[in-house]
Amino acid sequence: MIGAGNVAVNLAQALAKHVDVLQVYSRKLSNANFLAAKVDAEATDDLSRISEDADIYIISVKDDAISSVIDAVPDNGALWVHTSGSKPMELFAGKRRRYGVLYPMQSFSKQITVDFHDVPFFIEAAKESDVESIENLASQLSTKVFRADSELRRRLHVAAVFSCNFANHMWVLAHDVLQEAGLPFDVMLPLIRTTVDKLDKLSPAESQTGPAIRKDYNVMDAHMKMLHDEDVRRLYSILSESIIRYSEKTINDGKMS
Repeated sequence: MIGAGNVAVNLAQALAKHVDVLQVYSRKLSNANFLAAKVDAEATDDLSRISEDADIYIISVKDDAISSVIDAVPDNGALWVHTSGSKPMELFAGKRRRYGVLYPMQSFSKQITVDFHDVPFFIEAAKESDVESIENLASQLSTKVFRADSELRRRLHVAAVFSCNFANHMWVLAHDVLQEAGLPFDVMLPLIRTTVDKLDKLSPAESQTGPAIRKDYNVMDAHMKMLHDEDVRRLYSILSESIIRYSEKTINDGKMS
């Protein structure tokens, strides 16, 4: 396991239940030691000391660091994969004989242990035999393993940013609004959970509620006056207008059909 960040910590611990994790690398030895202790592996902070004995090498580092890792470690004939949703498999081209991608589409934090059973994995490899190897590995963790080329993974990653990262930022801003009023964020949790649970039965467009979808401009104007931060007010306005335009477009498209 090359990396000891959020993805690597969760992935290595899940894999250790099924395979032997031989070694963990991190630029910070303390991080490598932390993860290595959890999976009974050797730790190192030196890429030149990466073991040559593994069957598969999983590069799980920041996207911009993947290429430097590949360049720093010579090819040993084993299967090499990265876990990025946005970087192409071709980063390995000409530098590895066997290579691919093992992308788990999930939000990971070191502090929270993820159950991989329902986490979708999107995989790819240069050779069919290696696709099957990655597929077998991912299938030990998840029931949802799909083949996806680099372009499809990039689209999935964009959708994931909207679904997860941007949504979480909205919760950050909601937290700040509540904090100004002396209220805890957990008063929002039932609303957030219901919003997400509805998606099991309704499309996101069908489950949209709120003043923007109703075009309740009086409420929206009152909200804007309560927001003190100019960036937050601008974001509120942009998102409200986006909801209105999307709703109108949907109605017009329906009439046209």
